[in-house]
Amino acid sequence: MSLFNDTERLQWVHAFIAGIPYARASNMQVTAASQNHATLAMPACGDWTGDAERQLTHPGVLTVLADTACGVAVGTALDVMEPFATLDLRMDYLRPAVADCELICHAECHRLSRSVAFVRGEIRQPGQDEVLATVQATFMRATASARREPAGAPKPGRASAEVKPQEASKPLPPTVTPALKPGVSPYVDYLNVHQSTGEGDEAPLFRLPFKPDLIGNPILPALHGGVLAGFAETAMVLHLVSTMGLSDGTPPRGVDFSIDYLRSARPVDTFAQATTIRQGSRVALVQVTVWQDDQTKPVATARGHFLLPRDQA
Repeated sequence: MSLFNDTERLQWVHAFIAGIPYARASNMQVTAASQNHATLAMPACGDWTGDAERQLTHPGVLTVLADTACGVAVGTALDVMEPFATLDLRMDYLRPAVADCELICHAECHRLSRSVAFVRGEIRQPGQDEVLATVQATFMRATASARREPAGAPKPGRASAEVKPQEASKPLPPTVTPALKPGVSPYVDYLNVHQSTGEGDEAPLFRLPFKPDLIGNPILPALHGGVLAGFAETAMVLHLVSTMGLSDGTPPRGVDFSIDYLRSARPVDTFAQATTIRQGSRVALVQVTVWQDDQTKPVATARGHFLLPRDQA
């Protein structure tokens, strides 16, 4: 028998969102919640722009919202609250999201097994009947929720906003620069992604510096899974921009994106390196590995298809 009625479920949803630093930083709001269903809205913000010239929202912003909404939908489906974490997530980008316009994601937990929850959802913008993106995600139930205590970790009871970064053991090479010129992609500026140029045939290396607003699970603590996804997408786009010489042209546009979470990401700097699996005349397939202290122990792997600019294909 469920321990939640609709009122208690809605109270839990609001408390859940309020407890996520990234959700607070992005001002996510719960607009509806019922058993197996959740709808979240993210207000427009200049920082969410991915392509300033065309005034388009960065696809990573959609992924963060989708991951959060899917997680809330899982929570509403549970009879007794328990820990859970994203296993994998897939986004299909049907059309670009315009900047300076609210994003709304409705998610449904359509299957709940003993170990795994299956969720699907859609993202729209107000005033548009067309779906911007669809999401499919799976979550592992009853994951560990004990706080980590590695050297230098915050002590129990410290507020999530006070979480301090630990030193990552693998620094970038000395020749490090911002991944893009300021203003080209405000979302990349917001994440503060930096790039080092690879030597010889080595692909560019990207770094996501830690900051407390990127926390998704303040109990462990761990970075928001959607932030990891947004960073992975950013690394793939920037990889294509760098390796194809697209810095002065229209950036590639995401067609689809999928990510597998291999372990939770600690509150430290995070690194990513991508590989072009296939580059056709119109579409490129890119794969990326995301890690923290040890490149041989990635926290996530992702892949995505990107539509190439016509004048560069």
